[in-house]
Amino acid sequence: MTVDFDLILPDVGEYGKYQKLMVWFVFLPGMIPCGFHAYNQLFMATLPKFRCLVPDLDLVERNYTDDFIRNISIPFVINKEGRWDSSSCSMYARNYSAEENLDALFQHGGNLSSDIPTVPCQAGWKFQYNDQESTTVVAEWALVCDKDFYTTMALVLFGVSGLIGNWIFGYIQDSMGRRPAFFIYLLIESVFAIATAFAPTFGIWLACRIGVGFTVPAIMGTPFVMAIELVGPSWRTHVALLANVVYSFTLCLLGVVVWLVRDWRQMALATSLPFLAFFFYWWVLPESPRWLLSQDRIAEAEVEIRKMARINKRTLPPGYFNQFKTNAQDSVNDTDSNHSHPTYGALDLVKTPNMARKTAIVTFIWFTVTSVYVGLSYYAPALGGNEYLNFLLAGVAELPTYFFLWPTMDRWGRRLTLCFSMILGGVACLATLSFQDNYIATLVLYCIGKFGISSAFVVLPLMASELYPTVVRGIGISISGVAGMLGPIFIPLINYLGTESLMVLPLMIMGGLMVAGGLSALTLPETLHQHLPQTLEEGELFGKDFGYKQWLTCCPPRPNRREEHGNDVAQRLAENPDIAKPLVTPTTTSSITSAI
Repeated sequence: MTVDFDLILPDVGEYGKYQKLMVWFVFLPGMIPCGFHAYNQLFMATLPKFRCLVPDLDLVERNYTDDFIRNISIPFVINKEGRWDSSSCSMYARNYSAEENLDALFQHGGNLSSDIPTVPCQAGWKFQYNDQESTTVVAEWALVCDKDFYTTMALVLFGVSGLIGNWIFGYIQDSMGRRPAFFIYLLIESVFAIATAFAPTFGIWLACRIGVGFTVPAIMGTPFVMAIELVGPSWRTHVALLANVVYSFTLCLLGVVVWLVRDWRQMALATSLPFLAFFFYWWVLPESPRWLLSQDRIAEAEVEIRKMARINKRTLPPGYFNQFKTNAQDSVNDTDSNHSHPTYGALDLVKTPNMARKTAIVTFIWFTVTSVYVGLSYYAPALGGNEYLNFLLAGVAELPTYFFLWPTMDRWGRRLTLCFSMILGGVACLATLSFQDNYIATLVLYCIGKFGISSAFVVLPLMASELYPTVVRGIGISISGVAGMLGPIFIPLINYLGTESLMVLPLMIMGGLMVAGGLSALTLPETLHQHLPQTLEEGELFGKDFGYKQWLTCCPPRPNRREEHGNDVAQRLAENPDIAKPLVTPTTTSSITSAI
């Protein structure tokens, strides 16, 4: 019999000093590397304005202005937006060293002569920055013209790597535990992120970015899961909102850092080295008591739970855990002769009809939410103006989301809040099709869409973590996250291949998916104020009788945990008079270093 941690929490404190210290100083900071490493590549590979390098004009000791050189050596072409602009990948086939009077050439029309042949850039490119300290991988390795797909390929492979890593690390955190999984992610991410700054070639840089992507977003998922598992049901909304507030501030902080540090190598170090400090968490990061109980590791769970009770100034009787020892022993006696603990995999999520239905719906919604959220984040620089400021404002635009979610998630419930947010964001995405030439209207709709998708991005992980049973929670979230990451893999490809008219298609698709996802959310059972399911059996039973008549119900009442489950220490001890001593001896307990 697996012990329900929700029955223990009222005795030790659902959100006491222990949980507050862990959430604020361990779990929330542990999520910051994800935001930095998910988007710093956009700024390392920024495309500056460039043109063909003309040695006879650029490398001579004459004070030719860039406009003068561009006018006499670069032809005009029609760009993708349908406007005339100077070419970036071709030049006039002229021998400028033989021209005795370049001023006269300019006065006679220069590049306006249509009979002058053009050729691809012969001596490389000249990149132009607004800031002398700016450098990017694009300029360093000339990833333009016939190589302009390389940066798009890097984003695609980064997403593929994250998809694979998220899948693998889901098994790691469910089999090895949340604590070791976090440090495995952190080690891999730190090694490859720091190595990125010293890459001598584009190939090595790309390999390092793939290594970093392998841990994104898994590096955020584990602290989030641990925070949700450590608090009582009535505090999950609070913790989920705090996590997403921190993530939004992380994006704002990243915008400031990349604005201050423009050199891409220094940027790689500035967005990586500070996170080495998280290795000091080795002495303070606890293992999830809920996960330990799900594995029937009662003695280890007792250590963490008694520590929690002590810091929360709660007192547990000496024999408090012996009742769970009996249950655990009965469970062991029911297993086969080798007493092996059952292992769980992805198939356990679809073996039973109700779990399969919930997994499919959550996975579809996750795909939709992630695709649109990342898509809008990638589109932020295309709004015009300063790309660093745009990215910063995109993060700031998420902050009002939490003022909306704080009351609604605990009053309306998860379902209706998720449904409303997704439909709002979807309608906003679709509406931009009618205002493509109106910058103000487009900007307003963009902010509304960002508001809706950011709200859904908060509610969905929380609701998914409450739907999946503890024994497969990490696997379930990883699978849904993997499906969600398929969208961001294709978004860079659409941006690269699309013309101005084709770029409307992704908005139509994303808007339609958002509306469909919002309607799908109504079919999921409400998780507000409910126990987290522990076993596969509990996961199958949860919401099994939920029908279409309950789709529009909202505002579920808060149950009384002690009345509903008899979660009272004195009552349970009275029902178990043989309980006399704790599982963990005082010597063992004193040998455990305090987490705070």
